[in-house]
Amino acid sequence: MERNSIHDEIEARYSIFERDGRSFLQIDTYGRESREMPEKKSQSIQLDRGSGLELLKILKQAFHLD
Repeated sequence: MERNSIHDEIEARYSIFERDGRSFLQIDTYGRESREMPEKKSQSIQLDRGSGLELLKILKQAFHLD
């Protein structure tokens, strides 16, 4: 990224569910309180096992975990 900045804190919720024998993690974000419809979902991110493992690898690198 060209510009990195610290974002305002927003609400996020997650759910774990299964479809067709596969597990998924879904993270939903809700944006700022000041927006026109603050309870409306802004974004959903879905991870399956493969993308979850990739995210775990990135988190370990970013936060020096292991």
